[in-house]
Parts: sequence; C-alpha cells; structure tokens
Amino acid sequence: MKAPTLSAQRPVQPGTTTAKPRKSRLSRKTTVSALLFLVPFAIMFLSMKVAPIFYAIYQSFFKTERSGLGVGSSKSIFAGFGNYLVALQNGDFIASFGRVFLIGIVQVPLMLTIALFLALLLDSAFSPFRRGFRLIYFLPYAFPGVIAAIMWSFLYQPDLGPLSGWLRAIGIDVNFLANNMVFFSIGNMMTWGFTGFQMLIIYSALRAVPEDLTEAASLDGAGWWATAWHIKIPAVRPAIILTAVFSIIGTVQLYNDPAILSKVAPGISSTFTPIMAAQQQAASNNYNLAAAQSVILALVALVLSFGFLKFTQRKEADS
Repeated sequence: MKAPTLSAQRPVQPGTTTAKPRKSRLSRKTTVSALLFLVPFAIMFLSMKVAPIFYAIYQSFFKTERSGLGVGSSKSIFAGFGNYLVALQNGDFIASFGRVFLIGIVQVPLMLTIALFLALLLDSAFSPFRRGFRLIYFLPYAFPGVIAAIMWSFLYQPDLGPLSGWLRAIGIDVNFLANNMVFFSIGNMMTWGFTGFQMLIIYSALRAVPEDLTEAASLDGAGWWATAWHIKIPAVRPAIILTAVFSIIGTVQLYNDPAILSKVAPGISSTFTPIMAAQQQAASNNYNLAAAQSVILALVALVLSFGFLKFTQRKEADS
C-alpha cells in the first residue's frame, strides 16, 4: 500500500488562503487600473473621431429648406440619397478625383521607390553616419504641412524663388506655378514631405531581416544589388504594401499643398481636390452636401486601399 504524501497528511489551517485567489485579485486590479488609464483616451477618441463621422453620415441624408425667398426660417428635412446624387452629378467634384488620381499614379510609385532605395542604403553595411542620415531623411515629415507648403510656395515663385533662377541660369525657363506644372509641383511637395516617413517604416522592417540570410548570400558571391533584390525586398514586402496603402489614402485626402499653392498659382481652383470641393460647399452653408461629399471621399479611400490589399494578396497567392 502506498504511503500518503506529506501534503495529504497536513490539514489546511482555517483562515489561510491559497495563491490562486490572490493572483486573480491582483489580475483584476491590474485590469481595472489599465481600463482607468484608457478611459480618457476612449472619451476623446469617441467624441472627436467616431462621433463626428456618424454625425456627418447623419447630416448627409438631410437637406435644409428656407421659406419664402430664402430669407425666412429654415428647416431640415429628410432627403434620402438626394445629396449623394447631387454630389455625383457635380462635375467639379468628380473632376477633383481625376486630378488626385493623376497625381497619385505618378507620385506614389516614385515616392515608394525613393523610400525603398534610401532604406536599402541605410541598411547597407557601407553606409556611414547611418543615424544622422536617417534623421535628415525623416526631417521633412516633421515639418508642419502648412509651413512646408508656404515654404515651397516661395521656392516656386518665378521671380523670388531660387529654383527658377538656377534653371534660368542654364537656359531653362520654367514656371513651377503655371497651369501645366502645378501637378509636378504638388507631387514634388508630397514626395519631399512623406518619403522620409515611408523610408522609416521600410527601414524598420529591414532591420528585422535575419543577418544569416544576407551573410549566406554574400558567401555565395551575391553582390549588394542581388542581395537586396532577392532577399531584402521580398522580406519587407508587407512593409512596402503598408506604405503604399498609406500613400493611397494620403493622396485621396490631399489638401494642404494645393490649398496653399492656390493663393499664388492661378491654375489651382477652389475645387482642385475632393476635400477642397467639400470645403467649398461648407463655406457656402451647404453642410449637408459637404457631408455627403465627405462620405463619398471616405468610401473611395476605403475601396482603393482595401482593393489594393486584395490585389496584392491575390498576387502573392498566385505566386
């Protein structure tokens, strides 16, 4: 017969507690403390982010009517999808999407290519002063968007800015604020401002690539470009896709650069981008139509970003 163990022979003294309830109380206390810290953020997020979105959607289904000749009292009536139909029939609003698409088709691939190249340079073993260059590349993103746009508006001035003067000195006469150059000027401002941010995301992903892979490639005789093309770039493909999604959303929501340049460039109208078109409707006290245009803009950004994600996932599955 097996002898009983010491723990079985020892009776549990009254008034003693086990470790499990103590740990559970400590866990509940930690959870409550964490929730209390999250409450201020949740309140601000719900009141400043979520609530305005739902309020804009709500307002997009109404319209304001005034009695008499338009000077009497106003009342809000349900319009259904009437504001959306008006927005989709507005030629200026539809043309604004065409302009941002035209900018994005050229600017987004160019910006991502430059960001990937800079990230690969920083990740290379022969890149000196890596930390300093990383800060220099990221510094334009730290500039406030409005300040950067004002700075570029002065640089683009044909009589005051240095860019036109330098080109004129070598026999090239270019007006960056002319109607046929505003797309290039805006795309250049976007590339200058956001390449560093995209570069930092890709560079962080490159730092996570195992060194064993690159060392094995170098032992096999692969050079810098072959290692980057066959090992590093495929390894950071998710980061490149993420930066592409950020770029697509940012291009659709373009506002600061054309809004500032419109003060000095006659080719930039008040409805140059979708956000500017919605702002014009709001400035005309047509808040319901502006809300409908904002919802359409959000849906377009959602469709483009998720469509791009689905496309890349399908390409990965086929390969």
